[in-house]
Amino acid sequence: MERDWMTLLAGARRTAAEEGQGLELRLLSAREVLEARREAAGLTREDRERALCANACLLARALERGGEPVFSTGGAVLEGLSVEQIASLSRQWSAFNRRENPSPEEGEPEVHDLKKAWSTRLMRAFSGACSGLLGRCPPSRGPGR
Repeated sequence: MERDWMTLLAGARRTAAEEGQGLELRLLSAREVLEARREAAGLTREDRERALCANACLLARALERGGEPVFSTGGAVLEGLSVEQIASLSRQWSAFNRRENPSPEEGEPEVHDLKKAWSTRLMRAFSGACSGLLGRCPPSRGPGR
């Protein structure tokens, strides 16, 4: 029961990969993402390899089958999957991560639209409703006047 509440409050921790075969992608902690980046830095030889190595290292930590990692390292991912598979799985993980951990900037256009709507709404909703009352009781002009 507590797990259901945690899923409701914290969101899903895993999602099925589109590739099937019982593969799942799980969310990573900040520490795991940092470790993946550091491992990728060690694999990268040229600047143009950086994204592929980073995605491979991320997938080494995020891709599981039956709750167990499919690959032990980013290098194993590079050896076991094609560039297209790495790109596809990385896109899936990224979309899942954005859905479960939205950034404040991602909702910025909606926030600006709401702010605009709120600032342009009719500010004088009671305009004229109290004018008769004010006419009978004009504001005072100071003490004793």
